[in-house]
Amino acid sequence: MSTTETTSSEKQTLGFQAEVRDLLKLMIHSLYSHREIFLRELISNASDANDRLRFAAIADPALLAEDRDLEIRVDADAKNGTITIRDNGIGMTREEAIANLGTIARSGTAEFFRSLSGDQQKDSALIGQFGVGFYSAFIVAERVEVISRKAGASESGVRWESSADGDFTVETIARAERGTTVTLHLKADAKEFADPYRVRSLIRRYSDHIGFPVRMRKEGEASLEYELVNEAKALWTVPRTEVKDEEYKQFYQHIAHDYADPLAWSHNKVEGKREYTSLLYIPGRAPFDLWQRDAARGLKLYVRRVFIMDDAEQFLPQYLRFVKGIVDSSDLPLNVSRELLQQDPEVDAIRSGLTKRVLDMLARLMKDDAGKYAAFWKEFGAVLKEGLAQDTANKDRILPLLRFASTHEAGNEPTTSLAQYVERMKPGQERIYYLIAESVAAARSSPYIEQLSERGLEVLLLSERIDEWVMGQLDEFEGKKFKDAARGDLELGSLENEADKKEREEALKENKGLLKRVKDALGDRVQEVRTSVRLRESPACLVLGEHDLGASMRRILSAAGQKVPESKPVLEINTGHAIVKYLDSVTDAGQFNELAQLLYDQASLAEGGQLPNPADYVQRLNRLLVRLAGVSDTAAGASS
Repeated sequence: MSTTETTSSEKQTLGFQAEVRDLLKLMIHSLYSHREIFLRELISNASDANDRLRFAAIADPALLAEDRDLEIRVDADAKNGTITIRDNGIGMTREEAIANLGTIARSGTAEFFRSLSGDQQKDSALIGQFGVGFYSAFIVAERVEVISRKAGASESGVRWESSADGDFTVETIARAERGTTVTLHLKADAKEFADPYRVRSLIRRYSDHIGFPVRMRKEGEASLEYELVNEAKALWTVPRTEVKDEEYKQFYQHIAHDYADPLAWSHNKVEGKREYTSLLYIPGRAPFDLWQRDAARGLKLYVRRVFIMDDAEQFLPQYLRFVKGIVDSSDLPLNVSRELLQQDPEVDAIRSGLTKRVLDMLARLMKDDAGKYAAFWKEFGAVLKEGLAQDTANKDRILPLLRFASTHEAGNEPTTSLAQYVERMKPGQERIYYLIAESVAAARSSPYIEQLSERGLEVLLLSERIDEWVMGQLDEFEGKKFKDAARGDLELGSLENEADKKEREEALKENKGLLKRVKDALGDRVQEVRTSVRLRESPACLVLGEHDLGASMRRILSAAGQKVPESKPVLEINTGHAIVKYLDSVTDAGQFNELAQLLYDQASLAEGGQLPNPADYVQRLNRLLVRLAGVSDTAAGASS
């Protein structure tokens, strides 16, 4: 791979995309302690370029021309303070260099960078969510030069250059060979990376598993001969017994562009009716675009060790989109496309096997390392919940993996499993009680669970946007049915004794008139008014029907501009509460109606609802407070 080229006059100065400028700033100022990752990233990019050429050459062998041996060369020049990484892969056109090196085509990047605090330690952690890539060169370089020529093109190449000052230059050049050469002109405090010995050790540490030979000049100043530095053996092709944990971690960092370790991994080879190898990883933290609909996701696909595509999403369901890794099939055709993958029954079989493998991996992590599993749940728990609705075939595998906050635990962290809940159930209890609210703290103090807490019945506390939709898909766990504490009857069954039933019947009999007066005052706003089996400290609550939309789902639909179905709640009142007793004593019809409305509004607020006219509510509340204080409206007005 010679480096002879001549400069043309077609030179432009262009500005970086705003997100690239933000990323460069972050690279330069926040990753000092992780500087060596630049070499791993640039060698990884070179490996990808070679992979892409090898795939393109399946359809067009002429692309390889005379230079058929794909490799990566690294030159460290201590005298000039440079390090150069060269590949003879797919290369770039001028337009591709501008697009690939001047912009970031990932949705949500602007929002991501706006979220960064400026705190270096925090930003250093956040960058792992984004992926480092080519721009990591500027961690150590004051100037970066890229020279490239697209495979199959004429001898017209491109030179791209930048000092990370907001602009880059690009010009068309004559270049004899295909591929890309990246030269880093190192900063004064980064000259260690121009030392061949230092570079060799980093290649062996970070890039030993690269499937292409990485070569450096043989030791000796005058040597022009290159020698192999890495093992150049694709890690997934090596038997598990011969791979060290550190090698697995390094390979993860290579494919995920992350400098943190994964939480877990699974390396497996399937033989028989179908043959494929998989190496799957659970990352330690979520990428910033995990919830972006068009974010890149999926596994790297190889067919008989030939790279086919990145982000092959067909091999895992959406709810496992956080999984990183590779799948190498011996049965798929080399010319497989994304469209063919969607129709191939072989892919469906592999997808089923990989899905079960990931869920088994999570089950092992849950059993073997509670701390790591808690870290997984914090990052990806909400995504995994999607599987309960998307993947009914594996629902029984997913349910034991769920974690909840609970009234049994003092903290608001989700640490309770369904198995633990069932184990702690009271004798005679047949329902798994749960409550969904705006926050775990709001659920914990909700009026809906006052009597349940009084009886010592544990309640699972949920607060994520997805929870109402997910819980609507669930029926039972280990024979115990799920029960929303805010809907319908509490279904206490044998937990309610004869004395409880008698007390409720007497309360209903004694307050029949009051219930009718409240219903008449509220009219069509409620379906029914009844004495409550839920309340102990609060005066009233609104109870949904079993199939009505909850407050959270109604807010989501409303925010999306969709029509929210009409529903009438049941108002339950605590006839033993002082406010309700006072209500019963009010003889003035206007005051009674106003106080009944006030109870309804408070119950609506307690469930997380929004009042149509908050000012009216405040005025009603003020008038009540004045009356309760024994001050006349006239006196109150005169004193104001």
